[in-house]
Amino acid sequence: MEKQLNWAVLGTGVIANEMAQALGKMGKRLYGVANRTHAKAVDFGAKYGVEKVYDRIGDLFADPKVDIVYLTTPHNTHIRFLKEALKNGKHVLCEKSITLNSEELKEAMTLAEEKGVVLAEAMTIWHMPLYKKLWAMQRDGAFGRVQMIQINFGSFKEYDMQNRFFNRNLAGGALLDIGVYALSLARSFLESCPDQVKSQRKQAPTGVDEQAGILLMNPQGQMAGITLSLHSKQPKRAVISCEKGYLEISDYPRADSAIFVDALNGTRTRIEAGKTADALVYEMQDMEEAVRSGDASGMKLSLTADVMALMTGMREEWGFFYPEEEEKGLSKPGREAYNNFGKS
Repeated sequence: MEKQLNWAVLGTGVIANEMAQALGKMGKRLYGVANRTHAKAVDFGAKYGVEKVYDRIGDLFADPKVDIVYLTTPHNTHIRFLKEALKNGKHVLCEKSITLNSEELKEAMTLAEEKGVVLAEAMTIWHMPLYKKLWAMQRDGAFGRVQMIQINFGSFKEYDMQNRFFNRNLAGGALLDIGVYALSLARSFLESCPDQVKSQRKQAPTGVDEQAGILLMNPQGQMAGITLSLHSKQPKRAVISCEKGYLEISDYPRADSAIFVDALNGTRTRIEAGKTADALVYEMQDMEEAVRSGDASGMKLSLTADVMALMTGMREEWGFFYPEEEEKGLSKPGREAYNNFGKS
């Protein structure tokens, strides 16, 4: 009989609630919870019948009964908690974006390798059955070679410059919040990581990226175009143009269906797999399989690293850095915009 893996979650927000509910669908119960505000952890624990509610965050990482930690805190806190969890020998599934930049990710990956544990980003796209089916069909030649990709992701967020979407001190901005999905989807259908990148952005008053346009091309000549916005609604849609036709995926990242349009006769074929409502179940099942088997290839950390490298490079070109990065000696043009916010 397989040992039951104990999950603990750091944070009690929307994703943490979805995660606890997903465990219920898997016939399991969340083992532990911690939160910066202890009272919220207590309420969360009572809601989901959690066995351990930790008084301090560090107690979660030190508990020998915890096998896997799910980090659901803001992006800019991830590296600190990742290092503590990994040093304690915990497997970690971390919300996107997994870190602020490639330097932080490399540090976490090195530590995970030293400790012999699984580190992965909770990137829905890596785990939804639909994408797995489409990748398999692509490998089998059903669509022909991918030539061009166009992806949109736009949300309308009210201009509240104190909330996390626009707040530089909470690692706000379109790229890390929604761009990571679009870039991950594009990367999953490309033969290699793009080495030519052109991008432009529109700043919010706080200095974070409110809007962005991105053009990518890899050494094989495959191209992708991505548009992002935090203050303008767009369809969450990807069009993947191939030699034999094109795939249209709507409502990604949690899509459960796609349409393939044949280039010769216009025939539309619907492709279905999985259920949108079970997105976190698929993530957690894959994580458990990686931990049990010792084969973490399905968690696609190498693709996560490619996406992080693309995002890090773009922000460097924009001259946009977060406070935690500036403390490490990076440039500071983003700080000026933030400090001047509200003074005009």
